[in-house]
Amino acid sequence: MAAPLLESLSESLGSPEPAVRLILSILIGYPCALVYRRFLFYQSTTVIHLFHAVSGLALAAFNFGAQIYHSAVCILIQFLMLRLMGRTVTTVLCSFTFQMVYLLAGYYYTATEEYDIKWTMPHCVLTLKLVGLSFDYYDGGKEPDQLSSEQRNAALPSVPSLLEVCGFSYFYGGFLVGPQFTLRSYQKLVAGELTDCPGKPPNSVIPALKRFALGFLCLTIYAIFSPYYTDGYYLTDEYEAQPFWYRCVFILLWAKVILYKYVSCWVIAEGVCILSGLGYNGVVDGEHQWDACANMKVWRFETTPLFGGTISSFNINTNAWAARHVFKRLKFLGNKTLSHVATLLFLTVWHGHHSGYILCFSMEFFIITVERQALALVRDSPLLSKLANSALYPLIYVVQQFFHWLFMGYPLVPFCLFTYDKWLKVYSSVYFCGHVFFLVAFLIMPYLRKALVPKKERSQKQD
Repeated sequence: MAAPLLESLSESLGSPEPAVRLILSILIGYPCALVYRRFLFYQSTTVIHLFHAVSGLALAAFNFGAQIYHSAVCILIQFLMLRLMGRTVTTVLCSFTFQMVYLLAGYYYTATEEYDIKWTMPHCVLTLKLVGLSFDYYDGGKEPDQLSSEQRNAALPSVPSLLEVCGFSYFYGGFLVGPQFTLRSYQKLVAGELTDCPGKPPNSVIPALKRFALGFLCLTIYAIFSPYYTDGYYLTDEYEAQPFWYRCVFILLWAKVILYKYVSCWVIAEGVCILSGLGYNGVVDGEHQWDACANMKVWRFETTPLFGGTISSFNINTNAWAARHVFKRLKFLGNKTLSHVATLLFLTVWHGHHSGYILCFSMEFFIITVERQALALVRDSPLLSKLANSALYPLIYVVQQFFHWLFMGYPLVPFCLFTYDKWLKVYSSVYFCGHVFFLVAFLIMPYLRKALVPKKERSQKQD
């Protein structure tokens, strides 16, 4: 009965059935959160863990059928490693190795040349959760003064139960598309601590509905415009026949539209977390904050003219996870650039084995490096600083936004097209303009600095 209904719904929406199942599953998180608030908030932790585990498993089965065994196997093995191996570096290394190898094997055996919604999609989210769990359990065995504030907040004082790990892993607000959150945050949720009204369900309905409305707006924008800006258009003769300027503008507009696919899912899922209470983030300046699970800062995402600003506003919790568990734990290398490269390499591997991921993240590093040099140049040059703060700023902002989104879309091409033959064809059609632009910018930056920055400023260390 359900299958024909879903098939009919997907046909009427013009979307693949797996995508419809995914969106419905994210939306089902709202009634699940309401059930938790209304009937289970005062129940025992066992009952709440069981509800979260069963509801999440049901959503997983709805989307992926019998393939839910992959997540179950990884959760069980992770629990056994914590229980049997204890708080050791070996536990962390074994967890990291097993979970990443399992994920990469899943990518290898299920990969196609298209973006498919299959069991590996939520499993990449689960992989970070379980690896982070091993780190947090290991940190729980250290003295507090040996830990950073982030590590102290996430450290686990004791080994969790299997049911607790299942509830944490399958929680309906984060299993399918994220966000990332720690087991300690989940434990506080189950204990009824994440609320603005101690001892009562949180007053989070309005904040949750606001995120739902914003996410639905983004989803509507994507549904309206995505048929006109498809990945496949890049590979057509029609695209190659267009003028150069048109091909560049298409990359810009395509990037804006394609990212709404991710923005909409994350913002709607954030609303589920807020409704349950998991999004509660304390009080700032007398105002209750509900952004603990925010994966998007939509206003910054839409208005920033900087590549760094877009990256910092996009997939926030995954970036925070990588910073906490990879970048900062590589402090012993004594080199931030090397730690940054290693973190991007990890994220590349975590996304999959397609060459497009390698190119995308390597270009991200290069673009951010050039942007930092350009910002330092503007800051240190009296002429450029004066120009940036002049009446011409609105015009500068518009031009900056154009180049910002053009070159945000540029590395997204290989990210979305995956394979060498596809993204190379697109880059050839625009004459590798992005590569040339940033290479030239990188090479001439020292000369511009010498010409525009006073000598005494040049001697200072650049950011």
